[in-house]
Amino acid sequence: MAAEYSANATQAVLSNQPVIFTESPVPCNRGLVFHRDESGTFLLASNAPESEGCGCGCRRVYETLYNVSFHANISLPTDPAGTVEPISLAITVGGETDPSSIMTVTVPLVSDVSGDNVGADIMVAVPSLCGCSSVSVRNISTQTINVMNANIVFEYEGVRRIR
Repeated sequence: MAAEYSANATQAVLSNQPVIFTESPVPCNRGLVFHRDESGTFLLASNAPESEGCGCGCRRVYETLYNVSFHANISLPTDPAGTVEPISLAITVGGETDPSSIMTVTVPLVSDVSGDNVGADIMVAVPSLCGCSSVSVRNISTQTINVMNANIVFEYEGVRRIR
């Protein structure tokens, strides 16, 4: 199962705000990825069996695994407020930035409106104890940036027992 969401038009994304996804070319039809168009937050559902005890006080815990892949072009607005500095996006899970997903470019000129392509792939594990986990892509720069041709894909990888 794969689900794809996109936003092709250029959008100005304020510092610490999510990229907004406006289209669902391949929405999830299994009830595992929840998204409302014109929103930047996705909910990934656990597809694992209920956690169960074995009688000795321990619990069997499962998690549902997703591969999350994001790509976009980013640039500075034509009239930035402030100095030209590196600009970054990152995938966040449960509101926390995943450090391995930080995508940074240094745009040499403000007039470089074509943007630089960035991308990241991470694995997200949704524990059966929690039910779901939120995912978004946020501007972690200190200034507003432009995001174009944003695309995010959620690939269901399966369930594994972790305890």
